[in-house]
Amino acid sequence: MPFKKVSGTLRFASSSTFAQLFIAPILPKFTDQYPQINLELKLSDTQMNLIDGGYDLALRNYAVEDSSLIGRKLADDTRILCASPDYLKKYGIPKEPSDLEQHQLILFDSNKTRKLVSTVAGESYAFPLHPVKSRVICDDGSSIRIAAKAGLGICMSSIWNVHTELKEGSLVRVLPDYKYDDNAAVWLVYPKSNVLTAKVRVFIDFLIENIQVPSAWHT
Repeated sequence: MPFKKVSGTLRFASSSTFAQLFIAPILPKFTDQYPQINLELKLSDTQMNLIDGGYDLALRNYAVEDSSLIGRKLADDTRILCASPDYLKKYGIPKEPSDLEQHQLILFDSNKTRKLVSTVAGESYAFPLHPVKSRVICDDGSSIRIAAKAGLGICMSSIWNVHTELKEGSLVRVLPDYKYDDNAAVWLVYPKSNVLTAKVRVFIDFLIENIQVPSAWHT
């Protein structure tokens, strides 16, 4: 059956931040290529249960550990610390990880401690040490990026979320010799129990072909 004739409704869950930047802009091309496929999008940076939600496919940006899912890696997901030049001018530039405890932090998850690893010396540092002291907690990556750019504090972000701001200088890396080591990546996943239907297959292929992954995402 020609792909033009593929039909049906595709239920797709994704990070809203990633979708805004990289998926929504290319959807017109997909709907033009596959006029008989309808899309039902559930976009949220809070991860949803793929199986219980009845989704055909999901994009997730973390290490996929659920044995009930099959994943196809789309890109690495290097996470860094960054802040606006104005914030750093006002509060100072952290020289080592322990300095972060004296700064205003914008965190996505207040309860999770991650490993901050030196790319030079290889030593690691548990961060944050005291999550309850975080000044701002937010579950939306776009809002975190905007708030950090406005000078609210230091945030942890995926490079794909802030690469434009880093390039233009409205955000700068904090502790550039460190990055988060949590084995995160951007994955397209679907339940093992699902038959990989034509509508899912063509959407996966479309996303992989049309989402260009800059080399800067990995630095």
